[in-house]
Amino acid sequence: MEYSCSNKGGSYKVLQCLLPFWTPLIPPQALTQLKGFVEAHSSHVVKTVDFNVMDIFRELYHKYFNTLKGFVPHDKKGNFYNVGHDVLQNHMMAHFNHGGNIETYIELVKLTIYENYFYSITKEQVEVLNKILDEIYLEIENKLISFMETVKPQVVGFTAYIHTLPAVIYGCSFLKNKYPHIKTLIGGGIFIWQLTPGSPDFEYFLQKTKNYIDKIFIGTGQFLFLKYLNGELPEDKRVYTTKDIEEVLDYSNFVLPDHSDLNIEYYPYLAISGSTSCPNKCSFCSISNYYGEYRKKEPEQAVNEITKLKNRHNRRLFFMLDSLINPIVTDLSKELINKNTSIYFDGYFRVDDDSGNDDNTLLWRKAGFYRARIGIESGSQRILDLMGKDITLDQSRASLKALASAGIKTTTFWLIGHPGETEEDFQMTLNFLEELKDYIYEAEYNPFYYFYTNQAHTDQWFDKAVLLYHEKYRDMVISQTWVLSCEPSREEVFERINRFEEHRIRQGIPNPYTMEEIHQADKRWKRLHRNAVPSLVEVEQGLNLDERKHVKKMNIASKLKFDDIVFDF
Repeated sequence: MEYSCSNKGGSYKVLQCLLPFWTPLIPPQALTQLKGFVEAHSSHVVKTVDFNVMDIFRELYHKYFNTLKGFVPHDKKGNFYNVGHDVLQNHMMAHFNHGGNIETYIELVKLTIYENYFYSITKEQVEVLNKILDEIYLEIENKLISFMETVKPQVVGFTAYIHTLPAVIYGCSFLKNKYPHIKTLIGGGIFIWQLTPGSPDFEYFLQKTKNYIDKIFIGTGQFLFLKYLNGELPEDKRVYTTKDIEEVLDYSNFVLPDHSDLNIEYYPYLAISGSTSCPNKCSFCSISNYYGEYRKKEPEQAVNEITKLKNRHNRRLFFMLDSLINPIVTDLSKELINKNTSIYFDGYFRVDDDSGNDDNTLLWRKAGFYRARIGIESGSQRILDLMGKDITLDQSRASLKALASAGIKTTTFWLIGHPGETEEDFQMTLNFLEELKDYIYEAEYNPFYYFYTNQAHTDQWFDKAVLLYHEKYRDMVISQTWVLSCEPSREEVFERINRFEEHRIRQGIPNPYTMEEIHQADKRWKRLHRNAVPSLVEVEQGLNLDERKHVKKMNIASKLKFDDIVFDF
C-alpha cells in the first residue's frame, strides 16, 4: 500500500492558515493546537498565520458591510452583521465560480441579498460590491504568495468554517495553480454542519475541488495530521477521519496550543477547554452527533493548563471552548479559588437549577466567571419543548437573576422562527425579553437554520426541506442552503428578526460589536449591578486584580430595594 508524504521519516515545512472572514475573538485554536502537538512529537516545522488580524482584511470587511448597509433600508437591517455574513459567504463563493456567466451571477447576488434582508438592490449596486470582492481576493493572493516565498512550505493547510470556506477554496485553487508541487489540506468545523460526510453537498464538494484540494481531515485532527506528515496514512485516500487511526486524543496526550507565530495582543481572549462534545441534544444543534461521547478533564488539569497559558502570555481573560461549561463550572471554580488563580473565564452556559441558586453563582463569580453565554432561545414554553431544551421559563428567570446579581455578564441567545413558532409564541419572547431586560447584559439573536444532515432533529423535517437557491446556482454556491417549507415562512421569520431588534433597542439592551459599544454596555452593567465584573478595558489593563474576592451576596432587602430603582439616563 502506498502511504502519504513520500519522504517517510523526513520532516516537512508546513504553512497553516485561517483565511478571512472569522472573528478574531481567540487565536485560531485548531491551528495552534496542531502546531503544538506536531512540533512536540516530530521534527516537522509548522508556521501559523491568521489573516483575520491583518489591517487590510479588517478594512475590506468594514468596507463591504458599510457599503451593503448603505443599500439596505433601516427597517430591513435586523441583526445586520449575523445575517450579512451569510450574504458575504455566498457572494464570495459565487464571485470566483460564475464561469463567465455574469448575468446569472448578478442574479444570484441580488437573490441572496433579498432572501436575507427582503429588499432588492440594483445591478449597479451589486457591481459596487463586486469591486470590493476583487480587492479581497487580490489581497489573499498577495499574502499567500508572500508567505509561500518566506516559509517555502511543502504542505499548506487551511481551517474551513462556513464563512471562511470561499476563501479556502479559492486559496487552494490559486496555490495549486501557482505552486503545483505543494500539498493542499483542509479540515475544520465546516464538516460538522454544511458539509457533513455522506450528504449530497459533501459529495459534490469532493468532486468540485478534486483538482486542487489534495487531502481532507474530518474530526479531531492532531493524530491524523501527524500521521499524514509522517507518511503513515494511505496515499490513495483523499478523506481521512478518526476512524482511520487507532489512537484517540485523550486528555493525557493534550499539548497546549502554540501561539508563538501570532501576536496575542490582537485577541481579547486566550482559549482553553475543560470538556469535549455536549451532554445535550437540542433540535437545532449538531455538536453531540459530531464529537460523540461527552468527556471532561479533571479540574486540576484544566487549572494547570490555564495557569501555564496565563504565565506564558501574561493574560487573564480566557474563553472556554466547551460546548457547555455547566458540568465543570463548580469544580473548576473551587480549584481556581483553591489555587488562588487570578483569571476570568467566559463560556457557553445552559439554564439549569444550579444556575438559579445565588450561592452557586456567587462561588463562580469569586472564581472569575466573567460572562455566561446562555441559550434562552424563546419566551414560549411550547417552543422550548419543541426544541428539546428541557428547561422552563422559571428556570431561565432564576438563572438570569442569580447570574446578574453575582455581577456575571449574561449574553443571551435567542432563536427566532423555530418550526411551529406562531405570532403568539413570538410575542411571548418579546415580553420575556422586556421582563428580564435588567438582568441581560447582551441580547444576540438569529433565525432558525436547518441543515440537511447531522442536526439532532433532522429526520423529523426531511419531508419539509427545500433548497433556498435554485439548482442552477449550485456551481456557484457549492454549499447549498436548505430551508423548511413550513410555518413560519422565511419572510415572516426575518420580519420578526427586525421587530426583535427594534424591541431590543427600545428596552435599552445592548448587542455590542465595536469597542465603543462594549464600553457603553459595560457602563450600563455597572449601573445595574453592584457586583458587576470589571469592564473589558479594566481586565485588559490588569486593574482591580483582587476585586472578585470582595464580592458579597446581597441580602433580600437590599436586593429588592436595588431592583426597584429606576435608572433614568
